[in-house]
Amino acid sequence: MSNSSLVSYTKLSPNHSGKRTHKIDTITIHCMAGNLSVESCGAIFAQKARKASSNYGIGSDGRIALYVDEKNCSWCSSKRANDQRAITIEVANTSASHPWPCSEKAYAALVDLVTDICKRNGIKQLLWKGDKSLIGQVDKQNMTVHRWFAAKACPGDWLYSRHAQIAAEVNKRLNGTDDGEAKAKAGTGSKPTAASPATFTPYMVRIRAAVLNVRKGPSTACPITTQIRRGGYFTIVGEENGWGKLKSGAGWIYLEYTERA
Repeated sequence: MSNSSLVSYTKLSPNHSGKRTHKIDTITIHCMAGNLSVESCGAIFAQKARKASSNYGIGSDGRIALYVDEKNCSWCSSKRANDQRAITIEVANTSASHPWPCSEKAYAALVDLVTDICKRNGIKQLLWKGDKSLIGQVDKQNMTVHRWFAAKACPGDWLYSRHAQIAAEVNKRLNGTDDGEAKAKAGTGSKPTAASPATFTPYMVRIRAAVLNVRKGPSTACPITTQIRRGGYFTIVGEENGWGKLKSGAGWIYLEYTERA
């Protein structure tokens, strides 16, 4: 059982249960509840008195740390049965308050890390239904969250609301249908043709309105799909007539009530 080659910092914690008693078949994403660096988080987990740890940590700068070897069971989810089978990942928050947002670099690193974990541990598909009753039924759902095992907000609504998106992005890579980024990094990607649409550069915004409607399309005539509140951070992947399309797929928001993050 190996660890991820994406790790750039290692600080092994004494807080773990030793060798796992269950094969790795689950992913549990946590939030740090603060903008901790991978070094700061590692220093906390290095304290025996804290009685806490995770397998990995991701900082807002996108760096990935190893705190507990994958072969060992971390103390992370308030439920040993979950930690015995899950790889646990702590992700830094850019704001230490609801909805506990994360940086784009941290999110990108998270998708990279989860993909790597799945590939090395034979997890062929990441499944998320947001259903607590499916805990342990990994053929139906193999992602869990800390809030299901303790009275905590972890992983925060920002990450929790993106679990389906994370699963979809990871599955594209596992199925070999999303290799454009890798090709681009290697310089082997195909160049855009004249018929290709202009490339839009995604960016993150912070909500300024107390409550902002999310609509199915870029118009007040379109039905409301949900509402988001002041202080939330969201990634915009398209624009039209002053409206921004949310990366989560929830719909469109009027950008007048947001600010660039």
